[in-house]
Amino acid sequence: MVVEGVVGSGGEPESSDSMRTFGAMVQALREHAGLSRQELGERVRYSKHTVASVELGRRMPDPAFVERAEEVLGNTGALRRAAEHLGRQPGLAAWFRRWAHMEKAAITLYTYECRLIPGLLQTEAYGRTLFTNQLPPLGDEQIEAQWTARAERQRLLRERPNTAFSFILEEHLFRRRTGGETVTRQLVGHLLEMAALRNIEIQIMPTEQESHAGLDGPMQLLETPENKWFAYCEGQESGQFIADPKVVSMLQMRYARMRSQALALKDSTSLLRRMQGDP
Repeated sequence: MVVEGVVGSGGEPESSDSMRTFGAMVQALREHAGLSRQELGERVRYSKHTVASVELGRRMPDPAFVERAEEVLGNTGALRRAAEHLGRQPGLAAWFRRWAHMEKAAITLYTYECRLIPGLLQTEAYGRTLFTNQLPPLGDEQIEAQWTARAERQRLLRERPNTAFSFILEEHLFRRRTGGETVTRQLVGHLLEMAALRNIEIQIMPTEQESHAGLDGPMQLLETPENKWFAYCEGQESGQFIADPKVVSMLQMRYARMRSQALALKDSTSLLRRMQGDP
């Protein structure tokens, strides 16, 4: 299962903006010098395929490539300076990066989840449990990168007090006790803390529910500062960014119906407190 936009062991994190910018600089300087990728590759002693990967932002150039390309392409110092700012976007899958970028500016963000607690609401213990249980297994560095990326995203909840966040979560996500009793208790306590913030609403969809508008699966909706709406749906090893107004409107209707089917805010909070063991 995809764990909300993180990279599994079979994939590499999406190239960063800095990698693509550096690659575009290499390509522009190469073309200005009248060289083909093959010719540049011969002069810097790398294959034309490596040159292409660097230019497209798919490969992090090593220091030798930077130095040789700098000398061949004018020795202006531009590539050396640009290389100092190179970096990946660790932990985020390619298909999720666009959505994660839009989250940062959204004025409204709706999330319905039936598989696991959404990344924005996860505790570190819960998130690490998910990463540890992924198949194929992840290495320690991958787990660290993914939790770092997740923790960075979670800052949105506190740093954007004017953004309205709504979450509809299935009751069974807590009944499953992912990670054990202690992890679940900490998770519930964290959600109660988040639900106390003025800009965050958390509703629980009861397990016994005869009418449910979300049976087609999880969804996310957001509104931009320009009051345009977009949607995102995620599956195993893939994610779909949705801009078609008709489809987005349909998902909005489903989410609105689910808000009326889920427990009210006060009742949801009461249920979470009972799960935590409070009277």
